[in-house]
Amino acid sequence: QVQLVESGGGLVQPGGSLRLSCTASGFTFSRNTMNWVRQAPGKGLEWVSQITLGDAATNYADSVKGRFTISRDDAKNTLYLQMNNLRPEDTGTYYCQKTSGERGQGTQVTVSS
Repeated sequence: QVQLVESGGGLVQPGGSLRLSCTASGFTFSRNTMNWVRQAPGKGLEWVSQITLGDAATNYADSVKGRFTISRDDAKNTLYLQMNNLRPEDTGTYYCQKTSGERGQGTQVTVSS
């Protein structure tokens, strides 16, 4: 079955950086477009970024454009999200998600001084 395991979250000060990872199994990772989504406390899911299969084209929500970078390593079945210049409003639980909807258990990111 599909398994997605996120890691790399934590507590960071505003302006800091974190790198999230998502290890995938149970499906052919290289043949899937992948996404990062997040959920702030008390709010709904927000799409953050996408990377396509094959040419690895990327897209970002306006709120993270220029600060976050999505990437993938198909040999390692792993999805990444490099987050720089973090802001308090980036606080939330971050999930990797297949375009078909399955997602992992999430990793918590807290941006606070």
